[in-house]
Order: sequence, then C-alpha cells, then structure tokens
Amino acid sequence: MDYKFQRPELLVRAVTHSSISTDTRPDNQRLEFLGDRVLGLVMAEALLSADTTASEGQLAPRFNALVRKETCADVARQIDLGAVLKLGRSEMMSGGRKKEALLGDAMEAVIAAVYQDAGFDTVRALILRLWGKRIETVKADARDAKTSLQEWAQARGQTPPSYIEVARDGPDHAPLFTVAVKLTSGETESAQAPSKRAAEQAAAKALLAKLEG
Repeated sequence: MDYKFQRPELLVRAVTHSSISTDTRPDNQRLEFLGDRVLGLVMAEALLSADTTASEGQLAPRFNALVRKETCADVARQIDLGAVLKLGRSEMMSGGRKKEALLGDAMEAVIAAVYQDAGFDTVRALILRLWGKRIETVKADARDAKTSLQEWAQARGQTPPSYIEVARDGPDHAPLFTVAVKLTSGETESAQAPSKRAAEQAAAKALLAKLEG
C-alpha cells in the first residue's frame, strides 16, 4: 500500500474482523462505515472532474462500479490485504482471507484508518493511486452487460443466460477467474477477470459483441 501509519493502532483495528474482536480489541465495522463514505466522496469528485459534461444518470453507474464491494475486494487483493486480516479460528478455517465480502469491508476500513491518521488529502491521493486505471476505464465498463444480454435473450423468447465458473487460477491474493456464458440457442463466450462478477460481465460483453457484430 506504500503508506506508513503514524498511529499503527488504526491499521490494527482496520484489519480486525468481528470474529476475533473483544471489548479491548474492537473490530473494523465502524471504520468500514466511515471508509465507505470517504471512498464515495473521492470517487464522486474524481468522476465529476474526469467528465464535466456527464449527466447524473451517466455518472451513477460509473460511481457504483468503482465503489461496489467487488471492486474494493479487487483492490484489497492487489495489495495482499487478506494476508494481514485478523480473523477468528472459524473464519480462518472457512477461507476468510479469500472472501470477497471480508476483503471489501477491510479495504473500506483501511481507507477510513488512513483518513483518520493523515486527513482527506492523503487518503484521496492513496485511493486515486490504488484505484488507478479503474477510474480511467470505468466509462466504458459501467454498462451492465449481463442485463443487456438477458434483455437480448428475453426479447427473442429465450431463458436468461447461464454462467459457469470454468477455472480459477493464480495465487490466493490475485486470483484469475474464467467464466463461460451460454444462451439456450447455443451461443457461448468466455472471459477472464480478477473477480467472478467481473468475469461474468466480461463474458456477457464479449457475447453481446459477437451477437451484435
């Protein structure tokens, strides 16, 4: 993450899950609540600056794509945040370090911790660096390809597309999912991405391009 805390206890709290919290060792839920709001403000500001003519209706899906839990989890994997999560035994045994929800929550908590440690300007710079090209490409990626593909299929009397996880490769902190999408009429496509949701969207987008091409 390339940030050194002045108050390390904030980072400790940010990575402490409720499964191991005690009265003297609070979990990260309150920080997560704050971090979600800080992230939202930074992303709203960044989107407005990046596209000065976009309407609220155009900005909303881009904003949602940048702040949703899956994106936060992807960033958490990027900095290997799962390796330092403090989890209870049961959560560890069930693969908590890889869980998307836990990673996303912890990423938001870390954002709040940096905000409380160093202020808004510092956390804004950190967020913009970590989210990086996601912000630059979100205009093209914000279209919900899964919904569009489902509408395409239903308009032709077909059932909704089916999605199958074909493979998962790479290390735990940076997995790569391969997902295939198939229509009842037989058309199929597959795609890879760092999260299952993103791979589904990419596969749907690829199949739409084939169908509409």
